[in-house]
Amino acid sequence: MIKNRRIILCKKQLDDAVNDYMWKTDPELAKLDACQPLDMSFNEYLYIYINELQMSPIVKHEFSIATLNGEHIGNCAYYNINYFKGEAEVGIMLGNRKYWNQGYGAEAMLMLVDYIYNKHNFKRVYLKTLDYNVRAQHCFIKCGFTPCGTKKQDGHSFIVMEMAREKWQSVKEAMSSVSAEER
Repeated sequence: MIKNRRIILCKKQLDDAVNDYMWKTDPELAKLDACQPLDMSFNEYLYIYINELQMSPIVKHEFSIATLNGEHIGNCAYYNINYFKGEAEVGIMLGNRKYWNQGYGAEAMLMLVDYIYNKHNFKRVYLKTLDYNVRAQHCFIKCGFTPCGTKKQDGHSFIVMEMAREKWQSVKEAMSSVSAEER
């Protein structure tokens, strides 16, 4: 579990299944995730969900994003891990709309990147975001990611963004000085 002043990142749990199903069947959220809304019953989804929870997280490390009072508001993950290149891809989704545009996504992303760089000796983390998802792009730039390319995939156009370890260290130092001023 990783905690800051407003949110907690914790290992995915069975209790998350209801929200995750609701978010994966939501057409707007699916569009922002460059996929089709999930088209299966909750029971079918739950069967798959339980099996995935029981697997060892070798390929993908997923976290729930929750408020300090335990409300599940979204998910984040790192995956496409390449130890040879020293990199991993990150992703985030705030499914609970009442937490949009309040900095929760940026906080969660910064916590995830900090976790990754503290746990692994990676040189960079990267992400791809839909070229029309300007809100997400602003969030990622606010976190310290910089655009580094574009990618076409499955009929979608993405902007690829990255944060090198050195950039993260400067972001972390800046955050520490802001936190010290708030005390």
